[in-house]
Amino acid sequence: MSFTVRARVSARQFSFQHLSMLGALDQSLTLLSAGMSDVRIVDANGRIFSPTSFHQVLFGAAPVATPTVNAAAQISAKLAA
Repeated sequence: MSFTVRARVSARQFSFQHLSMLGALDQSLTLLSAGMSDVRIVDANGRIFSPTSFHQVLFGAAPVATPTVNAAAQISAKLAA
């Protein structure tokens, strides 16, 4: 599959071709850290991704920590015991 990474700096637009998802993601993150704007990844079907959404497609969404008990309640319970 083919991926195109696009980015802008000032009035100039850049475009880079990649054959792998990982290569496209790495390039997009490098461009972001270099200060480029409007960094996008376009797949062979024309779908457009931000680097963050592409990362989620590649690796899945990051697990969200959901505490079952409030930390303050745990401390209060320990102090009361």
